[in-house]
Amino acid sequence: MTTKLSVNINKVALIRNARGANIPDLMEFARKCQDYGADGITVHPRPDERHITREDVRNLSKLFPNEGCEYNIEGYPTEDFIRLVLEAKPSQVTLVPDDPQQLTSDHGWDAIAHRDMLTESVKEFRSNNIRTSLFIDPIPQQLEAVKQIGADRIEFYTGPYAHDFPLAQSDEQRTQLVHSFVAVLPLINELGLGINAGHDLNLDNLSFLKESIPQLLEVSIGQALVRDCLYFGLENTIPMYKRLLC
Repeated sequence: MTTKLSVNINKVALIRNARGANIPDLMEFARKCQDYGADGITVHPRPDERHITREDVRNLSKLFPNEGCEYNIEGYPTEDFIRLVLEAKPSQVTLVPDDPQQLTSDHGWDAIAHRDMLTESVKEFRSNNIRTSLFIDPIPQQLEAVKQIGADRIEFYTGPYAHDFPLAQSDEQRTQLVHSFVAVLPLINELGLGINAGHDLNLDNLSFLKESIPQLLEVSIGQALVRDCLYFGLENTIPMYKRLLC
């Protein structure tokens, strides 16, 4: 099964904002991603708008629906975020447990403690035909709570895996890095949840994760992909990632 590649363009917006002009043009970058084969565009607007702005979210929605490419919006489900998502009407919303001041996502939801809030948010999105995914750690009780909440998918937080991958010198050591993910795959199949993954995935660690989780539906990749564009160009970089996901 081929895993879809969703390109997170937050870092492109960050570069643009550094000079206060529309360079690089976020809309043009997203269009080029589509042209070069990306299966999705991901954005994560934060309250301080330090990269993706609310206006960006609305403008990018004009590129969708697009056959073969989906729009995914990540964020913490505040009232403001929920309104923005309902206005933009993406294919998918990925809920993350970020503090507003947090630099980047670094853990999954405690779906048990936040069950009521997440259930209401997911219900709102699903009633508007928006697929829902919850950023989650591979813990059986948390996965069971995701099913009770009513989400369609989970997104594995792959930060620790990506951090330790360069240190692994053998297949045995690499296998240990994905053990927690692989161990819960039977439960995920039983629960009927789809699997996404994201955080610090790159050209070095992506294929092993894909091999370890054959049913992986989608990966969201931003910083590493944008960095690789500096060396290889966008037109070359997206196919390089997609080849690893076949």
